[in-house]
Amino acid sequence: MNMRSRAVIGSTILALLGLMSFPHMLFASDQSRAKEIIQQTCVQCHRLEGQADSRFNLKAPDLIWAGSKYQRSWLIRWLTGKEAPLYAKGYRWDLTEAPSKHPMVTDSEANAIADYFAEHNKDSRVKVGAFDLSKVTKFDAAFGGMAYKAHACLGCHVIEENGKLIGGPQSASLVAAGQRYDQDWLFRFGLNPQDFVPHSGEFLADATEPQLRAVIGFLMVQGVKDFKYYEPWTSPEFGMASVDRGKVIYKEYCSQCHGATGKGDGPAASGLEPKPAIHANIPFEKLPAEYLYNVINHGGVAIGKSPNMPYWNLTIGQQGVADVIAYLKVTFKGVPDMAAAPSGGQGGTCVQPRKTAKAPDEFLTKTNPLPASSGAIQAGKTLYLKTAQPVACALCHGEQGDGKGIMGAALVPLPRNFTCGAMMKDIPDGQLFWIIKNGSPGTGMLPFPGLPDEQVWELVQYIRSLAK
Repeated sequence: MNMRSRAVIGSTILALLGLMSFPHMLFASDQSRAKEIIQQTCVQCHRLEGQADSRFNLKAPDLIWAGSKYQRSWLIRWLTGKEAPLYAKGYRWDLTEAPSKHPMVTDSEANAIADYFAEHNKDSRVKVGAFDLSKVTKFDAAFGGMAYKAHACLGCHVIEENGKLIGGPQSASLVAAGQRYDQDWLFRFGLNPQDFVPHSGEFLADATEPQLRAVIGFLMVQGVKDFKYYEPWTSPEFGMASVDRGKVIYKEYCSQCHGATGKGDGPAASGLEPKPAIHANIPFEKLPAEYLYNVINHGGVAIGKSPNMPYWNLTIGQQGVADVIAYLKVTFKGVPDMAAAPSGGQGGTCVQPRKTAKAPDEFLTKTNPLPASSGAIQAGKTLYLKTAQPVACALCHGEQGDGKGIMGAALVPLPRNFTCGAMMKDIPDGQLFWIIKNGSPGTGMLPFPGLPDEQVWELVQYIRSLAK
């Protein structure tokens, strides 16, 4: 073989290897085929140009901005028939009660169409990078889920919650939305849905931008397994935290409720119910970083504690939060003899007087549907000691359930002593269930609304097992 032949063969091989290295590089014939499919088939139902119009004047969703709206992998699965219908009752719910069957294309055709949309159907209103998915925290997603419901999104859109589909099936399903939409497009849509489908039933929520960002974060984790949440307490600000700066901030802001020396006796405390936490009794270095950050940054109400605890993020910023946490950890070490302290009764009895709200009758009549089996009790124990969110029960109620957790001494009144059989026997299962779900106003007891019912009943079984 002469040198010239070798050079030609070598160049051919390199060209083929180049094509293999770029799977989305398509021949001109592929683009022609994509254009042909779009112009002959897609436009029969979809619009690819023009201005936003009412759904009642359309046959199917606009594809004017398809190149900005969808994730490529999802779009290809949709075009090849591997995704469920998005509209359970059809796009035009005023005309039909059943979804229409979407035409399917081959994998190569789907790739070509996706490339065509990416080149020709971009939305100029969408700012790339407007929503940073890498900064979504676990709290953001949880808070976004609450805001999603509070702003009536659930009225029209279906989501998956604890393995069940909930919500109105009138508009696009948002099950696994995190696998489908581009986050920047979804954020721009959320700013004003009427810009995309005017006079079609789309609701403009009275939400702040932080609330909207939380909702988008919530939607973008739907269907995404092992989503890597951002942990702000690992940010550079925490590496530069200053105890001295934190001391100044504590005096300026925190001491008005928690007191100059953290004894819960600040000038505002006398008029507050529940009383501010007694910081002097908390070993702050032992608290979970996530909990400590969230309660200071997002405020008490955001994690189910007292609404009197403000959200300080806008006031002192990320660096201020880091500085205050550094000061708390260095300054307050907790009560050394907490384990030996009484559990908070009167007259030597373990029964703790409470003005706890009574659960509605429909709950008081409930009995635990789970048997007191070792499996249910062990599952409840794991939740109690480690995995319950927003915080493990043991931090307040103690690892032994005696009310002597590392945060217990800071609360007024003290946490329940679950080992007190004389008290626990008079509390119905339904009351315990309701309190776990809804919290107990006037105490430090948080609500745990995100726990599935079965897990709450597992907790009840474990708590019952502690009584003596």
